[in-house]
Amino acid sequence: MIKHKDHFHGSDLELIEKIYGIKKEEIVSFSANVNPLGISPRLSSDLSEHIHCIETYPDREYTDLRKAIASYAGCDEKSIIVGNGSTELISLFIQVTAPKRALILGPTYSEYEREITLNGGRTSYYPLKEDGDFVLNPDDFISHLSDDIDLIVLCNPNNPTSSVIRSSTMRKILDSCKEHDINVMVDETYVEFCENERDITSVGLTSFYNNLIVLRGTSKFFAAPGLRLGYAITGNEDILKEINQKKNPWMISSLAEEAGKIMFTDTDYIRASKDLIFSERKRIYNILKDSRGYRPYYPHANFMLIKILDADQNSHSLFERCIKKKLMIRDCSTFPFLSDRFIRICFMMPEDNDRLLEALTGDMS
Repeated sequence: MIKHKDHFHGSDLELIEKIYGIKKEEIVSFSANVNPLGISPRLSSDLSEHIHCIETYPDREYTDLRKAIASYAGCDEKSIIVGNGSTELISLFIQVTAPKRALILGPTYSEYEREITLNGGRTSYYPLKEDGDFVLNPDDFISHLSDDIDLIVLCNPNNPTSSVIRSSTMRKILDSCKEHDINVMVDETYVEFCENERDITSVGLTSFYNNLIVLRGTSKFFAAPGLRLGYAITGNEDILKEINQKKNPWMISSLAEEAGKIMFTDTDYIRASKDLIFSERKRIYNILKDSRGYRPYYPHANFMLIKILDADQNSHSLFERCIKKKLMIRDCSTFPFLSDRFIRICFMMPEDNDRLLEALTGDMS
């Protein structure tokens, strides 16, 4: 049995290999939330044709890449800044805005609090409530905003709850934040997995609200975490100018620049990715919804939060059960406001999803 202190991130396959003696290549990770189709076929076949780009420095302005992103995301290329993964852009935005007090919607990704703390700010959390299925109550949330808050951080869809804030609701939040002079950072790492993306994304709102920045990356939807390519969208020219002044002159490599221009235009891959996730998300949710031992919360992203109802099981024992079958799930006991009654799984290829379902429910009548 693993010790309570031993928790694993989706990228910790080397550590899993060492502890359990399982080759990392044999592990199916339901913890990393990465598109199971792997990288874009066009990227796989075409990137080698651009290998000589590494012989020169990238375009400092990344003009063609930003045009590709603008076409893909539906925004003005002038409002885009690219970075070495969305994590770098989170750091730069927090450096530039220097929030003294931030309010974070939780449970969520720990990097937000870390960056705010490193820059001398204080954080507090607004918890999504289990009795509300971890869906935000916007009126109650807005009632907690005040003039002494500088920044709110919203992951949308949220990780690990897979719940969403629709853009109509986001407008109400942004209006209230304008009244209190609060900046809003929205992390849309998983929004492309949403079936109704247009109703959820805040990208279009950046043209109307100068207190908003939207962050996205290529690690999850485009299955390219090693590429380290992220981008931010904001209509605030002052923030764009400051970030450009503070950032390194070449934020991403020439190869990552070329890769981005290819993957953002691979429409067949984008459609196939959405179709797979839409289908498997519905199927797996319905199976677990009807199961005796679990309570799944309705997912909008490519992952799902699940409560364990079986009193004889917890997140540690289920992790252990699954990893011995070379299946890695996410123990959610380290997330704020959750406990060892919760796990998170992402949606993989149908045959792998069937293996996981068997591991989770196979001994239940």
